[in-house]
Amino acid sequence: MEKRPYRALFLSTFQLSAFTFGGGYVIVPLMRKKFVDQLHWLEEQEMLDLTAIAQSAPGPIAVNASILVGYHVAGVLGALLTMLGTVMPPLIIISVISLFYAAFRDNYFVNLAMIGMQAGVAAIICDVVISMALNIWKQHRLLPVLVLAGAFAATQFLDVNMILVILVCGCIGAADTCRRGRQLRKEGKA
Repeated sequence: MEKRPYRALFLSTFQLSAFTFGGGYVIVPLMRKKFVDQLHWLEEQEMLDLTAIAQSAPGPIAVNASILVGYHVAGVLGALLTMLGTVMPPLIIISVISLFYAAFRDNYFVNLAMIGMQAGVAAIICDVVISMALNIWKQHRLLPVLVLAGAFAATQFLDVNMILVILVCGCIGAADTCRRGRQLRKEGKA
């Protein structure tokens, strides 16, 4: 890794944000490919953890994930640069589009392009869900699989408020982490 990866952090997040359509859930797998697979600045588990934190925090997941990755790699300045790199492209694009909104609003071809993008976004979100679920499955731990299934069932079938699901999952995760930490300390002392 570069000693001061500030430029690479900014340019990476700027590029990802500029060419990603569909929101935060689309940018997360692209960030994983960039920062885990290509640059090797993060481990797979670290990216999963940062994604979980970004998803649980208030605000857009793309910005939250960028800030966490930037902070993890290069501290406060890295977080500021990745936030700027993530926010600038949509701000520029929306500013330009707003100038021509009336012309775009009723254009048949623009509407067709948007429908096509929705299909691509759905495919990318499915890819994220499957790859994260496979990573959890590979750990051979039953609790995360049960929490995943329970959270899905609670939101899909029981109409439980998403905030409650996030809080309960966070409490379960914290309790499991504490339990595993105590268990590791015991094994280290034995």
